[in-house]
Amino acid sequence: MTKEELMTIREMCDAFQVTPRTLRFYEAKELLFPIREGQKRWFTRRDRARLKLILRGKRFGFSLEDIRQLLDLYDIGDQQATQLRRTYELAQKRLAEMIAQRDELNVAIAELQEQIAWGEQMLASMGRKSAAE
Repeated sequence: MTKEELMTIREMCDAFQVTPRTLRFYEAKELLFPIREGQKRWFTRRDRARLKLILRGKRFGFSLEDIRQLLDLYDIGDQQATQLRRTYELAQKRLAEMIAQRDELNVAIAELQEQIAWGEQMLASMGRKSAAE
């Protein structure tokens, strides 16, 4: 592997809009496996692909443990069939959770809008009483 195929921690941070602390955290959680040369870390193409998947998984609300397990399935030698199947199952479950959360938020928003409208009416009626006095 040539140095041109590798990225430094700074280059990874710039490319993926993350902090060095984030990269070190993912390394500690065994999600990334940079090549270590003393204090230097060199990230491979594989690390870049894994980080892209980690960030996407986090955006969708997957736990780091779920993400780690999915990434580990890449190497079991079945052309990623197990990894794809498990990812599909987790994605379906997460989508259902997100839809339920959205529905709960829609109800809360409607209730809050009603309360605000009631408050506006109360304030308006108080203003009319004060003006009449």
